Amino acid sequence: MAKFIEITDLAAPQLELFRLSETALFRLREPDRGVFIAESPKVIQRALDAGYRPVCLLCERGRDEKQAQELLERCSDIPAYTASSETLSALTGYALTRGMLCVMDRPALPSVTEVLQKAKRVAVLERIMNPTNVGAIIRSAAALSMDAVLLTPGCSDPLYRRAIRVSMGTVFQIPWTFFSDDGENAWPKGGMELLHRLGFWTVSMALRKDSVSIEDPALNAREKLAVILGSEGDGLAQDTIAACDDTVCIPMSHGVDSLNVAAAGAVAFWQLGRRKEEKGAAVLREEKKL
Repeated sequence: MAKFIEITDLAAPQLELFRLSETALFRLREPDRGVFIAESPKVIQRALDAGYRPVCLLCERGRDEKQAQELLERCSDIPAYTASSETLSALTGYALTRGMLCVMDRPALPSVTEVLQKAKRVAVLERIMNPTNVGAIIRSAAALSMDAVLLTPGCSDPLYRRAIRVSMGTVFQIPWTFFSDDGENAWPKGGMELLHRLGFWTVSMALRKDSVSIEDPALNAREKLAVILGSEGDGLAQDTIAACDDTVCIPMSHGVDSLNVAAAGAVAFWQLGRRKEEKGAAVLREEKKL
């Protein structure tokens, strides 16, 4: 049976990777890809199931020993350490979720075209900078029938520890990638053109007088739909809204003017994530006659 190596000193060199900042982890092997940290047994298991490669494991002593041992057996060819909860809290600055961390290799990201190949419903995140929001949106997208998530430059990295934790590991279960900031498919112009070229009806989530209701049955009837969400403070760029086929709003009550972007995403994915041909077919037929 594989065993954990006991660590008692916070300054132990074996813990070096766990002390690094998100930026340092990302840049660890430049120009090659860096690493990231997954937290909690369930999240780590989902990453392993998705084919992510572990580098080293750190577990709180005495916490969830059965799950820890199961993970250790799956990762028997990497260093695995255990330490007290006090040592781990001092290392991370907070109490760990389920007391386990795993450093993992960053994979090569697929191209936007590859991610879109088999997708019918996609979420596009424009400059969403809070990792909590990114993680929550990805979790909702995975749960509510979206096929993929695309992020523009300026978005928080889905493999930041907090984003992974908030997503509950669904970041490993739904395809995602970044648009580039230069080249043929750069966002917004090239990326929007690519979506349209591949047959996606693009909808910007924004509160405008000319918005279409999210309950419009024609939206659900679209074969391919891209739901575009904007940044926490400013929302979507005006150029992005102008390039979309529709602007869609969520009806509000009690004088509330807007939702948090993660909440808005969940509502949009629930309503638009599944194609409902029977409700909108007549609407689309009328459209084609015009």
